[in-house]
Amino acid sequence: MKMIVSGKNFEVTEALRNYAQNKIGKLDRHFDHEAEAKVKMFVEHGKHIVEATVYVDSMIIRAVEKNDDMYAAVDLVLEKLERQITKYKTKLYAKIKHKNLQTSVDFEEIEEEPEVKRPKLVKVKKFNFKPMNVEEAILQMELLGHNFFVFKEEETMETCVVYKRNDGQYGLIEEELD
Repeated sequence: MKMIVSGKNFEVTEALRNYAQNKIGKLDRHFDHEAEAKVKMFVEHGKHIVEATVYVDSMIIRAVEKNDDMYAAVDLVLEKLERQITKYKTKLYAKIKHKNLQTSVDFEEIEEEPEVKRPKLVKVKKFNFKPMNVEEAILQMELLGHNFFVFKEEETMETCVVYKRNDGQYGLIEEELD
C-alpha cells in the first residue's frame, strides 16, 4: 500500500510515522488491487486528530478521529476504516448475490429561497469522476459520510448527483440534455 503520512502544524516523529504506516498498512489485506492512503495528523484545541483517506479502485474511504493521544487516534481511525470496509464488502457481496436490485428514488420539488446574503467561495476541489451506477454512488456517499455525491452514470456517462433526503431516503439529480 502506498502511503503518505504528514503533519499539519505538527512534527510527525519517525516512530509515529512508522506506527501509522504499520497500522494503516494492515488494511492492504482487504484489497485485491493496489491501494493508496493519505494520513494527516494535527493538534487542534489540545486534541490529537488523525484524518485518513484510502483510495482503492473507484472507492474512497475516509475516517477522522480525535483523542488525547496521537497513537490512540491512529488506532481509532484504523477501527473506523475497517468497519467501513466491512460494510462496503457486505453491501457489495449482497449486490452481486441479488443482481436484480431496484433503485427507488423519491424526488421532491425544490423551492428556491430568495437570496439574502451572497456567500463567499472559500474552497475549490477537483475530482476525476469514475463511472458508476446509482447503488455504488449511494454506497460511496455513505462511506464518506457525506449527504451528497457527484458521479458519472456508467451507462450514459452523464453527470449525476445522489443526495440523502431529510426522511432518510435518497434523491437523484440527473443532467438534462436538450
